[in-house]
Amino acid sequence: MPHSSDSSDSSSSSQSPPPSKQDSSDDMRKVQRREKNRIAAQKSRLRQTQKADTLHLESEDLERQNAALRREIRQLTEEMKHFTSVLSSHEPLCSILASPPPPPPEVLYATHSFHQPHIGSPRFQH
Repeated sequence: MPHSSDSSDSSSSSQSPPPSKQDSSDDMRKVQRREKNRIAAQKSRLRQTQKADTLHLESEDLERQNAALRREIRQLTEEMKHFTSVLSSHEPLCSILASPPPPPPEVLYATHSFHQPHIGSPRFQH
């Protein structure tokens, strides 16, 4: 009877040389490298998650600030409309607006004259 594939596989595996120290150290290095890689990937995913969470919180905060600023703009716009209306109704009745503006107050200068050296004088030339 011919040999089955199972028996040939088992015979070839039984004929292979026993693993050497080099093979086992290579296997250990592979295992260690895979473990380090797994840990690095896990840390990377954690950092990405934390960054996404931070961005989400920042986005929510900016949305709240934006909404508050929009409310303030609406309130200030309404206030401006009110004051514009008050001013419009007041202008025809205002005696201050009907008269010319007063001249600016005169500025009085001290009688002392301050001597300012000329830049061209020898003291200021280097």
